[in-house]
This record gives sequence, structure tokens and C-alpha cells, in this order.
Amino acid sequence: MNTSVAAGRARRRAVPSSAAVPAPRHERADTPGSRLAPENLDTAERQLLEEQIEQLRAEVSQLRQALDSRPVIDQARGMVMALGPCDAEVAWQVLVQVSQHSNIKLRHVAAALVAGAEGTPVPKPIRKALASALHRVRTARR
Repeated sequence: MNTSVAAGRARRRAVPSSAAVPAPRHERADTPGSRLAPENLDTAERQLLEEQIEQLRAEVSQLRQALDSRPVIDQARGMVMALGPCDAEVAWQVLVQVSQHSNIKLRHVAAALVAGAEGTPVPKPIRKALASALHRVRTARR
């Protein structure tokens, strides 16, 4: 065996895997004697923690909203793929363009398209933007 190959293998074995590194312990504020307990924090630390908590709450809310709207967006993407006809990435770009040109959030555009398939009229700004975007897709294929 080549000595440089053997040396490379030995070095790889000497490096600890991420599984061997213990995960950091997280302190809980409700643990007696914790340095994060409210009585052990000064005003600046407490304010910083409160800001971080608020940011995390906002992020969780946004992620929940994204998870809730994902199935409708996927249905709308499938509809655009059938109308195009186009692949999933192009359908996504069409939905983004419709959202931007109609100044309506993408999840609302998707909901309107899905509702339109069920008989509810699609709002005019969405219809116009969708027609333009699909026209661009169809002419780009030629």
C-alpha cells in the first residue's frame, strides 16, 4: 500500500467523529441555583434573554405558518405544472412572479388558485399576472 494513502487513513481515524463529542448541556432557568434563574441575572442579561425569547417566538410562528401553507402552495404548483406545462421549478417561479406582480403574498396566490379550481372566482390581479407568467413560460419553450 502506498505510504501516503496509509498515512491519510491513519489521520482520518485519529480525528474524533462528531458522535464522540458530547452535546453541550443547556441550563434551564427553572433549575434551582441555575445562573439563568431570574434572581441571578442583571438587567442587561435579562433584557437580552427576553429579546432572544421574543425572536424565537416570532420564528416559531413563521415556521408554523409556512408548514400550514405548504400543502396549498404545492397544490397550486401542481396546477401551474399542468397549465404550463412545465416542471416544478418553473411552476415555482411562475407562482413567485404572480405574487410579485400582483403584490399578493404567495400563500394567498396559491390559496386563490386552489379555490378557483373549486369554483371560487380568482381575483383579477392574480388572473392577469398568471396569464402573463404562463405566456412567458410557453413562449420560452419555443
